[in-house]
Order: sequence, then C-alpha cells, then structure tokens
Amino acid sequence: MLKIYHNPRCSKSRQTLALIEAAGAQAEQVLYLVDPLSPADVKDLLAKLGFTDAQQLMRKGEAIYKELNLKSETDQDVLIEAMSAHPKLIERPIVVKGNHAILGRPPENVAKFL
Repeated sequence: MLKIYHNPRCSKSRQTLALIEAAGAQAEQVLYLVDPLSPADVKDLLAKLGFTDAQQLMRKGEAIYKELNLKSETDQDVLIEAMSAHPKLIERPIVVKGNHAILGRPPENVAKFL
C-alpha cells in the first residue's frame, strides 16, 4: 500500500491522489498539516526521497521560510526542526512505497510507483 503526505487544499496533491486512485491503487492519507511530522519522520522522508539536503524538501515561497531566514541556513537539524514545527514548509505531495518515496511534482512522477 502507498502512503501519501497530502494537503487536500493543494491542487498538485489532489491530482496525485486522483492518479493513484485512477490506477486502482490504495493510499493511506497522512494529513501532515493537521498532525505535524516529528523531526525523525522528516529525516525518514528525506532518506526515502534520497535527498541529501533538507532544503530540497522545503517550500521556499512560503512566508515562514523568509521569516525564519532559512535560505542561508545550512544546519540540517535546524531545517528539519523548522519543517516539523511549521509543516507548511514541507513540499507536497510525497508518496511513499516501502523504503522509497517520490515527490508528486509533477503529479505524473507517482506513475513510477503504480
């Protein structure tokens, strides 16, 4: 079964979920804005995505990104803590299959898991 870190208000997240469902696959929905991820969960996602820098998972256009002056931050723990404390900073959607994850931007990326 797939797991999708989902924001129902995000069009890309909705499109990705629709692609999963259209393929007949099931996905557990994780509403990470309602139930924020722990720093350990964020680290786990980074590893599954194969990202070496937490900045790769961050939404740089969010106001909180600018407010916290994260652009020049290089301490991975600080970036991970910021995503845990401010889940809006996490790029979406993220689809997980086993020990691998993929960012659904564009939504068609998820086809690799279907």
